Amino acid sequence: MSDVGSEEFDDEQGSLGEYEGDRNEAGERHGQGKAVLPNGDTYQGAYENGKRCGQGTYKFKNGARYIGEWYMNLKHGQGVFYYPDGSKYEGSWVDDQRQGHGVYTYPNGDTYDGEWLHHQRHGQGTYTHHDTGSQYMGTWIMGKMESAGELIHLNHRYQGNFVNNNPSGPGKYVFDIGCEQHGEYLQLEQDKGETEEDETVITTTLKWKPKAVTGLSVWTSEKDSATSAQAVVEE
Repeated sequence: MSDVGSEEFDDEQGSLGEYEGDRNEAGERHGQGKAVLPNGDTYQGAYENGKRCGQGTYKFKNGARYIGEWYMNLKHGQGVFYYPDGSKYEGSWVDDQRQGHGVYTYPNGDTYDGEWLHHQRHGQGTYTHHDTGSQYMGTWIMGKMESAGELIHLNHRYQGNFVNNNPSGPGKYVFDIGCEQHGEYLQLEQDKGETEEDETVITTTLKWKPKAVTGLSVWTSEKDSATSAQAVVEE
């Protein structure tokens, strides 16, 4: 699901539109006020020296709106953004971008609760699928599942390493019935014919290679998970 919605607006430079509210001695917007921008957007809230600064509500003509903190005309601090597609982000903003901790609710009901950087899921976070209840808990790098993580399903879970949104390398499946299957995910490249430009198309598929079944053990790390259990029973 995309995290990017419409957040563009006039910066109130040049044609300032209509304004009702407080001003300072220099005639700048300062204090509480309401502005109607030339493009039809509206802002109601606090100003400092002509800039949106403090708590305020910005409504876009496309139906989106932001309610929260501002600094120097930028969304900065804690705030909630309601997107035109029905999605919502509630959390921290830095220089007009989602950054820090926040919760994003997608139009289909999926949620991401975790860390952000430059509008992207980045750091530690949990993505929950609304329809199935399945979750990914772990590390994200610029919007993708990377490094150590855990996929949690109804009656089992997978613990291991992830690369580009897919499991990769050693890992294990933990089943609620009280056992674990250790193994490794391999990426297999397959030729898929040639294009009109005589270029060979190569597709990559994932293959789970099981190695052992054990009792439950502590997940120490994605690299150790295949060898950390005792009393290994080879399949």
